[in-house]
Amino acid sequence: MTILGLKEAVVAPLIRGLARHDLTPGEIADRFARATWTGVAEPGDRVAGVLVELLGPVTALATVVEQWAGDRVLGAIRDSGGEPALIGIETDDLAKAQERWRPRIGSQSALVALRQASRYGVRLLIPGDPVWPTGVDDLGAHAPLALWLRGRPETLATAARSIALVGARAATGYGEHVTMEASAGLVDRGYTIVSGAAYGIDGMAHRAALASSGETVAFLAGGVDRFYPSGHDGLLTRIVEAGAVVSELPCGSPPTKWRFLQRNRLIAAASLATIVLEAGWRSGSLNTAGHAAALGRPLGAVPGPVTSAASAGCHRLIRDFAAVCVTDADEMAELAPLHARPPTGAAAGGTGVGDDRRAAGAPTESAERTRVIDALSSRSPRSVGDIAARAGLGVPQVQSVLGLLSLEGRAASRERGWVLGRE
Repeated sequence: MTILGLKEAVVAPLIRGLARHDLTPGEIADRFARATWTGVAEPGDRVAGVLVELLGPVTALATVVEQWAGDRVLGAIRDSGGEPALIGIETDDLAKAQERWRPRIGSQSALVALRQASRYGVRLLIPGDPVWPTGVDDLGAHAPLALWLRGRPETLATAARSIALVGARAATGYGEHVTMEASAGLVDRGYTIVSGAAYGIDGMAHRAALASSGETVAFLAGGVDRFYPSGHDGLLTRIVEAGAVVSELPCGSPPTKWRFLQRNRLIAAASLATIVLEAGWRSGSLNTAGHAAALGRPLGAVPGPVTSAASAGCHRLIRDFAAVCVTDADEMAELAPLHARPPTGAAAGGTGVGDDRRAAGAPTESAERTRVIDALSSRSPRSVGDIAARAGLGVPQVQSVLGLLSLEGRAASRERGWVLGRE
């Protein structure tokens, strides 16, 4: 038996090692397909989510590997009980998806990621596993297809009683002090602290949780074998030892601007509530707050001095987006009492397979632009095919975006490929 052209004898030991328990041949194929999908589709890819949900990960992957025609895929969706028109999938959607996935399809790249994961003691989790954070399922078609875990699985299992603490990277002393008190206070009340391991507020939230002998989970925007930011290598090592470091991207994947934005949806979905402790007017933590609001999760914001630009985003959330003003751990805990779980995504308006793809940040024209810029280098010229593979987009999409970037002076064509221009 072969899986994606690889002998089962090669794949099976790696998958069993990452699962840490015995599996049937069908379960091995399912997990390998999901692991492969995490490297083929960018986080939050709605079309991939729909195909995996309706066809199963193995068949869904076969549609890409074997380059099924759009009509054949739509027929398979109907045979599975789905109706393409109702779930918003058309032939054009499938064609564009195939274009952005095809540059990344390859059994060897999946095998390299599995071996790297095995080297670092990583676990591969899929929906239905005992420690799977069920809150992320509320993302519907935008939910992660699998998660890569480095650390203690029992810590990730506590996500059902977690609160996300997020905020600015350029935190002030005031913001860090409030975060330290909040994180320690919530740990004392039985909560797990979830954040993104960034500098500033995120880092302080994790440190205070560890110092209070509490549980903490860090969601990364790249592979769990590549700690980012590098300055938090020591902190993330401690989280691996006492908590959990999680990503939906396979080992070896670099963090990009787009992946940070998509990582934020996992922080919001995995937690009972999200608290923004300090944020500027355009802080990235407001993106996490937006995901929490879209999912119907309670949202809190800590006020700061009215003269502080570092708190302008928090004041904006309170004034314009109905965030609850919170000032200490008691008020934060009131947003998500441990005896009651907030409404799921479906109850709050939903993010199921037929819902508006904007709810969880599905690709848009601006997103494509961001991903192409992420894939360019200012020093090393890259071919269109290489850029497409790095960005997770089809070659025609990349060519179109490069044309616009070239007109704006943001990208330039050289003899050996494209390079990033100056802003």
